[in-house]
Amino acid sequence: MKQLFQSVVVPGAWVAVLGAVLVLSASAAPIYQAEEHLSKKQLAALVASAHTRAEHERIAAYYRAESERLSAEADQNASMASKFLGNPAANNDKSVRGTVNHCISVERNLRAKSAKARALADEHRRLAQAADEK
Repeated sequence: MKQLFQSVVVPGAWVAVLGAVLVLSASAAPIYQAEEHLSKKQLAALVASAHTRAEHERIAAYYRAESERLSAEADQNASMASKFLGNPAANNDKSVRGTVNHCISVERNLRAKSAKARALADEHRRLAQAADEK
């Protein structure tokens, strides 16, 4: 009977711990979304036809949100790389060459994309201000 009780309690404890970890990680992860979702087709059409301040502000908001999303994803990859390096069981030449270098490469690529999106947001913010002056 005691053995049965222990087998029932332990999985329940693991479920509680796993649930707590998932809730905490979900609440700690930032979620970045644009005010509205634009498909690539809609964005391309808007960029091609934008003349007013409101249109350029919509585009700038899209690119700002995209920059923040990419930056958060880059942060996650940097965190994964440091966790792999800090784990003695996974910190070996093969792991470093494979997983860690991959995480670092993805992080750099995402940071470059984030910077490009931020530059596009700044450009459309400037175009929005110029549209007011006309």
